[in-house]
Parts: sequence; structure tokens; C-alpha cells
Amino acid sequence: MTTKTKKKGLSLPVQLLIGIAVGIVAGLFLPENVMTVVVTLKYVLNQLILFCVPLIVIGFIAPSITKMGSNATRMLVIAIIAAYISTVLATVMSMAAGYVLVPHLPIASSVEGLKELPDVAFQLDIPQIMPVMSALVFSVLIGLAAVWTKAKTTVTVLQEFQNIVLKVVEKVIIPVLPVFIALTFCSLSYDGTITKQFPAFLLAIVIVMIGHYIWMAVLYGFAGLYSGRNAIEVVKHYGPAYLTAVGTMSSAATLAVALECARKSKVLRSDMVEFGVPLFANIHLCGSALTEVFFVMIVSQVLYGRLPDLGSMILFILLLGILAIGAPGVPGGTVMASLGLITGVLGFNSDGIALMLAIFALQDSFGTACNVTGDGALTLFLTGYAERHGIAQEPISLEL
Repeated sequence: MTTKTKKKGLSLPVQLLIGIAVGIVAGLFLPENVMTVVVTLKYVLNQLILFCVPLIVIGFIAPSITKMGSNATRMLVIAIIAAYISTVLATVMSMAAGYVLVPHLPIASSVEGLKELPDVAFQLDIPQIMPVMSALVFSVLIGLAAVWTKAKTTVTVLQEFQNIVLKVVEKVIIPVLPVFIALTFCSLSYDGTITKQFPAFLLAIVIVMIGHYIWMAVLYGFAGLYSGRNAIEVVKHYGPAYLTAVGTMSSAATLAVALECARKSKVLRSDMVEFGVPLFANIHLCGSALTEVFFVMIVSQVLYGRLPDLGSMILFILLLGILAIGAPGVPGGTVMASLGLITGVLGFNSDGIALMLAIFALQDSFGTACNVTGDGALTLFLTGYAERHGIAQEPISLEL
């Protein structure tokens, strides 16, 4: 498959970096009345992007399942198992680091002093046609059922719908992303998240980010060895996706860019890209889960003067791996989906929940970037699995 894009001017990574820089600087100086416009535009663009996410999920996963024919069910099971194992092992590593490091960290518990963002001037809601998880389940069921019944007409319709979604991504999502990221960082700079909260937990965030890079190295190393292909040829294309994830704090909102990055790799099979990348964007949240485990241990130490016991942490990790598969790929999706575990398994009270949400939000962008970049490694693993088990590649004719 070849990707045809006629771009003039700055490349997407440069646009993203400029958006981040401009947003941070602007947020330091803009008055409240101008920030009202910023917040409103950010809200509208966020609604537009999130509206398109279920369409992207359906447009890529369902047709990709039909292209795998009789191998669809097996590849879906393998993908889910791979995502779960990756998340659980990443959190086990984080837990071990927490028991060793957290008691020695000078972590402050105060997260006060943020400036309140102005309310939106008007609220333009653009409801999704269905929730992301509903779109994911719908895509899987429709794709599998089309294979089982050999529904040629449905397969053709799904292929045409995929081409339509590709154009929506090219003409709508990609152009607005740099603007949305600039507005996001402008808001973070204005309310003081970057200038006030971030330094208080800088050390913890640095440790977590090191954990992200270690786990990404593990994933790509294993996938490269298993597939017999050069993992560097995958990860070197993921810069734009990483930056987009940092700006959007959402795996789902980054999906369009992640697909574009994965398609540039010469070692990933195109059918595995179209199937794996959209699927993993919704079920593979290794970076977010790794972060959450480390931070719940910090919060426990700060508020309750102790770390959770090993048995509770193991139970928390095993259940978190399951919830991560079903968590929405939106900002804070992992921690929001697991609030029941945080209170029920770890025994956190309302103060613990509030502090957990606050410090998790500080690094949510980097956890999301780890999730997205790790998806490339799992897609490489799927490519290796398909080759090892003689799963033939179906021809795909897509143009973007």
C-alpha cells in the first residue's frame, strides 16, 4: 500500500511543536476575555474530534477483520491477549519500582493554587453516534459476522466506508490537530498546571517517563525478535503520533496520526496496520496503567503514610489490566474507569481520589504517548504472528 499525500509548508511534527510552544507562551499572557475564546474553540474542536473517533474505529477495524477472512477470530483473540499481557507486565514493573523508590521520594501533596479557566462562551455539543466502546464491539461483531456469512455486499460497503473515513481524516482531523493542541497547551499554561503543579511532582513524573521508555524498549525489542524484523523501522516513524498524543492526551484522538505513522513503516504488514492500530488504540493502555500504579502508591504514601500491601496491589493490577482493555481512549480514561478499584481494592477515600486525579492529569499526556507508541510494537508482533502462522496478506487498495 502506498500513501499519497501532497503537503505544502511545514510538516506535521513541526506544526505540532509550534502549536505546543505557541500555546504555552500565549497562556502566560492572554487575559481572561481572550481565554474565553480559547476555551470555547478548544471545546468545539474537541467535540469534532471525538465525534469522528467512533467513525474511525468502525471504518478501520470492521473492514480489516473482513480482509483477514477465516483468520479474523484468531487474530482478534491474539491481539486482546497481547494487549492484556503488555499492560499487566508494565504495571508489575511499575509496582516493583514503587516499592523501592516511593518511600524515599520528597513528594508534596499540595495541588492547590491553580487559576480557574473561564467558562465556554457557548456550548456546542456534537454527540458521538455511539460510544467508542460500542463502536469497537460493533466493528468486531459486524466484521466477524460478515466473514462467517460470506456477506460480499456488506464487505464492499465496509470498504467504501473505510475510504470515506480516510478522507474525513485527511481533510478534517489532521488539519485541526495542531490548532487543538495549541489551544490545549494554552489552557494548561493559563491555569498554572505547567508552571505550578508540574514542578511539585516533577521527580515522580520523570521516574514514570523513564518507566515508559523502558517498557517501550522492551515491547519493541520483543516484537523485533519475535517477528524477525527491524523494530527501529517502526518506531522511527512514530514521532508525530507521540507528539499528537502529548497534546491531545487521548489515544482515540491520536488514532488518525498513528495510522499515518504506521503506514510509513516498511516492516509492518498493511493488513495488520489497518486492523491492529485502531484496535490497540482502544484496548492497549500500558503507559497509562503503568503510571496509575506508580501514582496510587505515591498517594497512599502521602495521605495514609504507607504503601498498599502486596496482595492488594497484585489484585489491583490484574483487574486494572482488564479495565484498561475497556477503558475509553480519552483523557483520563484509564483512571476514571478504575475509580472503583482505587476505592474498593486499595481503600482510598475522597481525598485520595482527588489527589490521584490531580497528579495523574499532570502526566496523562506522556502516558498516552506511551500507549500510542507501544501500539506500533504490538502491531509488529501481529505482523510476526501472521507470518509465522502462514496467514496470507489480503490485498488492500487504500489511498490517503
